[in-house]
Amino acid sequence: MISYIGNRPALQIGHYQVTDYDGAWLDDALRRAAQAADHDNFPFVEEICAGILQYLETKCPLKLMRLDDLYERLRKMLVKIGCQPIAEKLETVAPPVTLSLVRHALEATSNLGFELTFFERLRTELTELHEVGAEEVRFVGLRRSVLILRGTESWDKRCEALLQEIRSFIAAWDHEQHDTPHPLKVVIERTA
Repeated sequence: MISYIGNRPALQIGHYQVTDYDGAWLDDALRRAAQAADHDNFPFVEEICAGILQYLETKCPLKLMRLDDLYERLRKMLVKIGCQPIAEKLETVAPPVTLSLVRHALEATSNLGFELTFFERLRTELTELHEVGAEEVRFVGLRRSVLILRGTESWDKRCEALLQEIRSFIAAWDHEQHDTPHPLKVVIERTA
């Protein structure tokens, strides 16, 4: 059974379901839309965010909601309260997504050239998440994924080298995104 924060539904973001989210990403999306619609001083951002989160927690009958569906409802609500220009400028922004690298490592080891497969799957995943509105991805399971890819249970110099290679790959991908309007922010877990 999945445990939900309060009663909020999980949000479907690409292939991921996010259950632990606050309203900061929604606040950011509304402020951007207001600014793009030349309503820099739009006074209702906090109230709208609080209302949406309250709806999700107390009135929404769903246990899983696609992020696009949530934004479509938000646009309709904005039009209904007379904020059509803001609704038209509203772009999808997702809450932070946690990505376990262990799954990618396990899937990659079943293929020949598994390290290349691992990096290609990671690149594809990051691109897909960015395309569906994710602006922050938190990576977990980094050390475990390195052990899986190296086929060992004890940490050695080869593991350390691969760990640095993965970190460099993620940092390079992150750096490539900085010429986009809303680059993807990556957060890598601290390793012991």
